[in-house]
Amino acid sequence: MPKYVIEREIPEAGKLTAEQLKTISQTSCGVIREMGPEIQWVNSYVTTDKIYCIYNAPNEEMILEHAKQGGFPANSISKVSVIIDPVTAE
Repeated sequence: MPKYVIEREIPEAGKLTAEQLKTISQTSCGVIREMGPEIQWVNSYVTTDKIYCIYNAPNEEMILEHAKQGGFPANSISKVSVIIDPVTAE
């Protein structure tokens, strides 16, 4: 299944409390349960003003629908072409 990186612009995302992050996560998981197993949230990285999310989904449209239903921004969606890591250097 294709993997996507979603950039969500959220001012002061890095200042969100643990409780706020829990609520956002619960909302995301609830939408995913409703949408079905074709979309999977892998993980997210919270920075100062953005959250970068990694999702598996059959297409970009499903990512956009998840964002719409969850009330999340999806400012940029990029399909991952290749994954590299330190093992790639061997």
